Amino acid sequence: MDKTLFRPDTACTITWKDAGGTPRPLNIYIYRVYDGFLVARVTMGAGPLRRIGYDEILRIVAEHPAEGAKQRHVPPVLLEEKFWRDRTELAHYASSPALGK
Repeated sequence: MDKTLFRPDTACTITWKDAGGTPRPLNIYIYRVYDGFLVARVTMGAGPLRRIGYDEILRIVAEHPAEGAKQRHVPPVLLEEKFWRDRTELAHYASSPALGK
């Protein structure tokens, strides 16, 4: 996959290659797009923030831009590229008053 296929503030369903190389579906919300990877929240299960390399993504199944109240916010320092150099996953729990959570 290529960086140009992804945009921030977009909800996507992708086919992702896990650590064992098995293709799996994954629902994500993309926060930032960098040269070698993107930072996204997994929107299923526990919902961690995750660094996903473009080589791990096999295909984009669906994508929906998030606008207004549907956008998810995280402190900007958690999205900086240098913060993700040595991390692959981060459990960060946030709620959205706009969505009643």
